[in-house]
Amino acid sequence: MSDQPKVSVQNVAKIYDGTIVLERLNLDIEAGALCTIVGASGCGKSTFLRMLLSQETPSRGQILIDGEVLPSEPTPDRGIVFQRYSVFPHLTVEENLILSAEFDAAPFTGRLRGSARARARDDIAETLERIGLAQARSRYPAQLSGGMQQRLAIAQALLKKPKILLLDEPFGALDPGIRADMQALLTELWRELSMTIFMVTHDIHEAFKLGTRVLVFDKIRHDPAAPERWGATITYDLPLDRPGVQTYPDAKALFALKNTTRGDAPDA
Repeated sequence: MSDQPKVSVQNVAKIYDGTIVLERLNLDIEAGALCTIVGASGCGKSTFLRMLLSQETPSRGQILIDGEVLPSEPTPDRGIVFQRYSVFPHLTVEENLILSAEFDAAPFTGRLRGSARARARDDIAETLERIGLAQARSRYPAQLSGGMQQRLAIAQALLKKPKILLLDEPFGALDPGIRADMQALLTELWRELSMTIFMVTHDIHEAFKLGTRVLVFDKIRHDPAAPERWGATITYDLPLDRPGVQTYPDAKALFALKNTTRGDAPDA
């Protein structure tokens, strides 16, 4: 078995118009890890995901996947799910997924025909079954609950069979009961599909419940006269022993994390 990390982040910085958002990011992530990411609002967590997806380019440093420099454009082996659902309201669940498959397989015509379309339908049927939406395949997004709409967004990402899945606060808008169901679904899919996952969340308890590693982003250097001078970096990298099981940090770690995230965390 290779010791090469799945993702290697090497001295990465991101600068916008002279403002340093992220700096000195160094990180090696093993294949199959589920990394949860917490930190204060505006400290670059979503920017980090966009760099992993190739929607943004590091200003300094480099990111490697399987030892190769990250492609300059998004590729099918990296999927992303946002808090806001990106679906077509006038298409059914199945039609949304078919359209996504068609654009990926036939970007110039936007259409699949014959055996290619039949294979796409088979893949979609399998994904709908896996994600728990088989009975809702003919419904429109407005007829779905928030949890079902998020399942559809995850299904869109899974159709590409990504090796790396990026989640930007995917459950933040869900009610607690639905959120718990989606957490269980994510854990099940992660184990079944052996994906490497990076998930941004504002909920520290969710981070510890789901993650095999918790990454904390924050600024450790401040200059009130020049706030743009320093960027955020990874201040904690906490490995966890029991992924997918409700795990809480000890009191000292939780106190440190709550101070680091400056109020984003819920009360213990």
